[in-house]
Amino acid sequence: MKKSVFAILLALMLVVSSGAMAMTAGTYEGVGKGLMGDIKVSVEVSENAIVSVTVTEQNETPSIAGPALEQIPAAIVEHQTLLVDVVAGATFTSNGIIAATEAALVAAGADYKKVYLSLQEFFERLLNEPS
Repeated sequence: MKKSVFAILLALMLVVSSGAMAMTAGTYEGVGKGLMGDIKVSVEVSENAIVSVTVTEQNETPSIAGPALEQIPAAIVEHQTLLVDVVAGATFTSNGIIAATEAALVAAGADYKKVYLSLQEFFERLLNEPS
């Protein structure tokens, strides 16, 4: 049962992502709010993929935010989605990076609102189904 749910989830993510990832290739900037102020990112995209996410400016506490500043951009690129796990202890930083990346992707033409809603609805239905 778990394997079939996982397979369905992967298939859904591929279908939803492929439709939402139509972008204009280039490098785009985005800004999100961290705990200590704005977090700015530079996001490079191709027509259908996130190539890189780089945090260019931030004022977060290094000892607390460091793991999020490394892990969140890498996870976004690896999984090709903004639906990544936040780093424990650095939730504001994690969410700021995600929000900044979303702003850059929207500037590139991606419709990430639909991806958020589609996957959120899928998970809610999955979690609310009787076992």
